[in-house]
Amino acid sequence: MDISILGGQMLGIIPLGDIVLYFTPFNLFMFAAALAFTTLIAISKTESQVEAEFGTLKNREVKVDKSEFKIRRFLAIVCGLATAGAMVTGDLFDFTLFVALIAIVNIGIVAAVKEVDVLDSAFQYGLIAMIATLPLFGGAAIILASAGTISLLQLLQIPNSTMILYGSLLLFIGVAGETGVAPFFATKAEMFRTPGSPFLLIIHLSSLLVIVRTIEILLILNKPF
Repeated sequence: MDISILGGQMLGIIPLGDIVLYFTPFNLFMFAAALAFTTLIAISKTESQVEAEFGTLKNREVKVDKSEFKIRRFLAIVCGLATAGAMVTGDLFDFTLFVALIAIVNIGIVAAVKEVDVLDSAFQYGLIAMIATLPLFGGAAIILASAGTISLLQLLQIPNSTMILYGSLLLFIGVAGETGVAPFFATKAEMFRTPGSPFLLIIHLSSLLVIVRTIEILLILNKPF
């Protein structure tokens, strides 16, 4: 199996010691999308949110103060950079580290909000994210133990096995928990009711891109061709 079957022609490899970054049109597009959105966040200002008051016909304007704005913008930038790194890393362990970092900063983006429902949702999502670290890193460890490597480029050349399949299943469960997608999305839904656009959008984008990259990695680990 060739990496070009999944992501297109190999455009280049950047070896950084044990860490190897590789670029294909597929990975490069997601990498560029993450960086472009992160740049927009870095130069943007948060928007005021208008909410309807329950039981009346009045509206109330909710704003993010300057100190909270700076913290949330910084964490959103970190989330974007971690997402970009996850798109091009050729090391399975580094991928799991990026995913865990994304989950941490996602919680931090809404941690300063003074709304009980939002904080309760962030707390529940944090619990799921912490629990998901076990299958996330456990799956990578099982793959390393069975294949002897966590380099995706080398894993391409290793035949399928039951243990790699089992490790891939654990890896997928871990990613699903860390990103808060189905069936764990209920723990994350209320987080998006907080004011702070466009910072909240990076939470959506990071989850989407990480899931797409995870599918590519699972196809590398369990070659169907």
